[in-house]
Amino acid sequence: MNVFRILGDVSHLLAIIILLLKIQKSKSCAGISGKSQILFALVFTTRYLDLFTTFISVYNTVMKVIFLICAYITVYMIYVKFRKTFDSENDSFRLEFLLVPVTGLSFLENHSFTPLEILWTFSIYLESVAILPQLFMISKTGEAETITTHYLFFLGLYRALYIANWVWRYYTENFYDQIAVVSGVVQTIFYCDFFYLYVTK
Repeated sequence: MNVFRILGDVSHLLAIIILLLKIQKSKSCAGISGKSQILFALVFTTRYLDLFTTFISVYNTVMKVIFLICAYITVYMIYVKFRKTFDSENDSFRLEFLLVPVTGLSFLENHSFTPLEILWTFSIYLESVAILPQLFMISKTGEAETITTHYLFFLGLYRALYIANWVWRYYTENFYDQIAVVSGVVQTIFYCDFFYLYVTK
């Protein structure tokens, strides 16, 4: 595992922790899309099912468990603990518009036609579009101040480091995963849009 992958994981985790701390400190989840957070929880759940079948390393296992726990804590805070501050009226993106095509694509384009592989592929495709409900909410309300700049910075850094990780692996290991790279590029484009909306709104 190279330094770009580790730093990318840490950056992604920091973004999630910053969001959790912000919700807890302000006692509000206003402006945060619960639907995007549900999608992220679904991403981690379907991606990390190999926790039950394959041991890679202590680092790998610990990071997967932490991501899962943080994702579900975020959803809990939005829909249970601070549900009175949740803007359900403006968090109105229809998830079936993402879930149906992503599910179909994961069956059509995958590395091998096995349940775990299809679910892993589903998680990769879904992660690339999981931010769309948040983007939709920001564009609808015209408000973005509740999403902190630190959260955005570390999400953006996570994407940049993962691109560096793919380049590094290609040149050092001759490894190239077309599904992960194409989905990652799509996701990076959406995060650029996220930054743009945050700055302009």
